[in-house]
Amino acid sequence: MTSVQVVDFPETKTAVLEHHGDPKLIGESVQRFIEFRKQHHLHPSTHATFNIAYNSPTETVPEDFRIDLCVSTDELITDNEFGVIGKVIPGGRCAVLRHIGSDDTLGETVRQLCAEWFPRSGENRRDFPLFFQRVKFPPEVPEDETILDVYLPLQ
Repeated sequence: MTSVQVVDFPETKTAVLEHHGDPKLIGESVQRFIEFRKQHHLHPSTHATFNIAYNSPTETVPEDFRIDLCVSTDELITDNEFGVIGKVIPGGRCAVLRHIGSDDTLGETVRQLCAEWFPRSGENRRDFPLFFQRVKFPPEVPEDETILDVYLPLQ
């Protein structure tokens, strides 16, 4: 396990596509989100990509699964055909653990952070869900070279 760092995450304005429902259908949401990003010139090389995880796809019944697909932007988000809305990822202290590899093994990294590190840390959670920053991801890199940072908001 790479080491957990505690960082001050800056408040980040985002454009968000909310995915509600079966995790197997997230690909459709991702494609819609990519089209929004292309139309608004929000390329991953210049605008950070995040996911806000409200629950786990393996521990939640499919119809209750929720995740936000996010891109950082200072652009005012107005009504649009994609259903993208504006939200803010609040700034504050976070524990962060880097995950390298496929999303198929992301659950293990989340478990290491939340079930191993956190109980021993003496820290308290802040009232905001776990979120991920996608640092490198397909098609820019092969799936097994994906890099994402897992953030656990702390008080």
